[in-house]
Amino acid sequence: MDLVRTKTGISGLDKALSGGIPEGNLVLISGGAGTGKSTLCLQFLINGAKLFGEKGLYISTEQNHAEILKQANGFGWNLTDLELRNLIKIVYLDITKGDDFLNKIEELIQQFQPKRIAIDSVTTLTDVLMVSGIAEGSAFSLVQIAETVSPIPKTEQVIAKGVLYRLVQELKKFGKTTLLTSELPEGGEKLSADGISEFITDGVIILKALSIGESLNRTLELRKMRYSSMFGGSRSYELNENGFDFK
Repeated sequence: MDLVRTKTGISGLDKALSGGIPEGNLVLISGGAGTGKSTLCLQFLINGAKLFGEKGLYISTEQNHAEILKQANGFGWNLTDLELRNLIKIVYLDITKGDDFLNKIEELIQQFQPKRIAIDSVTTLTDVLMVSGIAEGSAFSLVQIAETVSPIPKTEQVIAKGVLYRLVQELKKFGKTTLLTSELPEGGEKLSADGISEFITDGVIILKALSIGESLNRTLELRKMRYSSMFGGSRSYELNENGFDFK
């Protein structure tokens, strides 16, 4: 049986992915500030809606609805039209105010039935865990989640790992092609801010930006993609008026 792929609609990226992301894969988009993580997620969903008629769900833990629309408008992407046509749904979840994150994601997926999902970002999840994570009744019912893993005392890192595993398991059961973003610490050996996401997701795409004089050199690297061959290595890209553009 031929592998079913979800095309990103970004020609250089789809070519490197041997035609697209294997359908149902969860892919980590990891990079520093200004590398285009959110832009890649938006472009993935918008291309899916405009080119293939596939519904896309964008869940943000950092930017509200108005900010995301403003970002899209900067690239000439009419998100409002796609929302009105029920092809794109944008949701902001303020996890610091006690949102039941996992249950809300499940409700959104069941109600909207998207083909593609983007969650921006898992870094916010783990950051909140480190600040308030072990308090009973916190944003993710962390104590309850941790106790389902093991009855031994939990560190913040262990709790974060448990929540990330739970998130991935919840998403995988729906079989949707999903992008998850994470900040990438500069100069470190990890491929995500938490050091966990790169191992439990199906794919890893690394975005980097290096200042050279007055210019900014951006590169994309495919590090991992389960169930598929890929053309690894770094590729230069630009963020122009059309979004991602590979050189």
